[in-house]
Amino acid sequence: MSRTTCRLAVATAAAATAVLLAAVPAAAHVEVEADGAQALAQDVELTFTAESESATAGITQLRVILPKDIAPSDVTYEDGPEGWKFATTDDGYTVKGPAVKVGGDAEHSVVVRQLPDAKELVFKTLQTYSDGKVDRWIELGESDDGHGHGHGNEAPVLELKAAAPGATTVSPTPSASPTPTPTPTATETGVSPTPQAADTEQDEDSGLSTGAWIGIAVALAVAVVLVVRRRGGAQQ
Repeated sequence: MSRTTCRLAVATAAAATAVLLAAVPAAAHVEVEADGAQALAQDVELTFTAESESATAGITQLRVILPKDIAPSDVTYEDGPEGWKFATTDDGYTVKGPAVKVGGDAEHSVVVRQLPDAKELVFKTLQTYSDGKVDRWIELGESDDGHGHGHGNEAPVLELKAAAPGATTVSPTPSASPTPTPTPTATETGVSPTPQAADTEQDEDSGLSTGAWIGIAVALAVAVVLVVRRRGGAQQ
């Protein structure tokens, strides 16, 4: 084989390899983005896009682990795939529902009450499919020396701009105070009053109190004694 033929063969192989590499789709991953991604910014909407890696099953759930400075109670659900529901967990939240179409992306958005004072936020994410498979997007990306960690399943990261001048941390979300319950009366509860109360009510209904009746009885006894004494004196 001549040198020219060899060069043509090598060039053809290189071109074919380039075409094949271009035809291979990019590796799936989860992304997070936000307008106004700035430290200490308030009421910021975060949008997560989870790409599918399965050719046979649809995505049914995303579990997001929040950075330590964002409380689950400070996150509210904004939008997501049709029929999906939002629920908080001890360390973040989940959104889940009917499987999206096979090969389709699952996109949802939440609103964070306030972003922490940081340079970047990592949102580790577990992506579940209808066949039970789970993609774990939890790796921390590249180290300072440029060497990657794990197997390329990098967690979504949100880069933050520096806080605006004068920005401060807001107070924690206040918990709802319980509504005081009024003490029910005997009439409202249907409970009979105590015997003493019943006696008092009966006395009031008859017009005389117990003390008055006792006084009348004592007076009658004294009168009887006086009458007896008078009769005895008259007989003597």
